[in-house]
Amino acid sequence: MSRRSIRAYKPCTVARDTMQTILECGINAPSGMNRQSWEVRVVDNPEVMTEIVQLMAAGNPDMKAEAVKGCFRDAPVMVFLARDPSYPFSAYDVGLLSENIMLSAWSMGVGSICLGMPVRFIQGNEACTPVLEKLGFSEGYEFCLCVGLGYALEDPDAKPRDMSKVKFID
Repeated sequence: MSRRSIRAYKPCTVARDTMQTILECGINAPSGMNRQSWEVRVVDNPEVMTEIVQLMAAGNPDMKAEAVKGCFRDAPVMVFLARDPSYPFSAYDVGLLSENIMLSAWSMGVGSICLGMPVRFIQGNEACTPVLEKLGFSEGYEFCLCVGLGYALEDPDAKPRDMSKVKFID
């Protein structure tokens, strides 16, 4: 109940051993028939992240570079997730994987945010093919989600939830 989407981070990365534990928890999420129909790429090097942002900005000339950079919320670690679209439930598998990543990160004092905007900038944009090449997903896999990670500079309150959308069926 305490995990929140973090949109402001301290300017330091998350140690690789901490990330290794977070990712191990992530990939232990359930997946349909244990297919593990995802691939994970982690960028924790600021220079590589800057290169990705520059490639995205070049592929989206109508957007200012600051707007493209902003879609990552300045998270010092970015986890790029891809799915195997040949398996019809791979999107659910990636959802479970990403939630495990975010919950395990929070349990270790690391904030997170789930991001779809980078997918919108990259996926289906031929000019952004160099970004996908840089990430190196396997043939046939489809980039579908990002999770930003880092140490929080904020402690946002929970937004209201509508329990009327939950019903018990008798």
